Amino acid sequence: MEVSPNFSDKAKRDYEIVQAAKQGDQSAFAELLGLYRDAIYFMLLKMVNNKHDAEDLTIEAFSKAFKNLELYTPNFAFSTWLFKIASNNGIDFLRKQKAQMKHVSIVSSSDEKIVESTVTLISTGPDPEEQMIMDQKEKLMRTVVKKLNPLYRRLIELRYFNEMSYTEIAEELNLPIGTVKARIHRSRELLFNILKDKAGNI
Repeated sequence: MEVSPNFSDKAKRDYEIVQAAKQGDQSAFAELLGLYRDAIYFMLLKMVNNKHDAEDLTIEAFSKAFKNLELYTPNFAFSTWLFKIASNNGIDFLRKQKAQMKHVSIVSSSDEKIVESTVTLISTGPDPEEQMIMDQKEKLMRTVVKKLNPLYRRLIELRYFNEMSYTEIAEELNLPIGTVKARIHRSRELLFNILKDKAGNI
């Protein structure tokens, strides 16, 4: 398959790395992760304005990209494809947060009056394609999480699979919330390392 004639040298380099990754070269997965992890993280951080959520979403973006690498075609740069996946993850995350509220009041004030308007948000479930992607992502994450030691595995299961808040996890495990946040942060680092080292075999 020929690459787009408009590809930059950087895009051509990425394409060669992706081709190696498709052939099962684990170092290629590690290289892609190293090239784009920080950029993806900071893009998501700007979107969600929370470093813990941004870290979660970064893991999910790379998980989905590595799982579906065969779907990438060189009609456009790999970085474009990857950032689109990450951006969609961030948008879905924000949509889910907003969907918890049926109405959001937007208030603006001036010296003379206060104007209030209400925006109605419609909560809809995932369509079949979205559900399939969600199922694939969960399957991949469960495969990776099994490689963690029991302490970190339990934290990840509570956070990602049970969707518990940090406060709820702290209460469940009878731990200070600061300890929970620190250990979950460490768990994410371990997940990144496993993805980097093992993604070619997942």
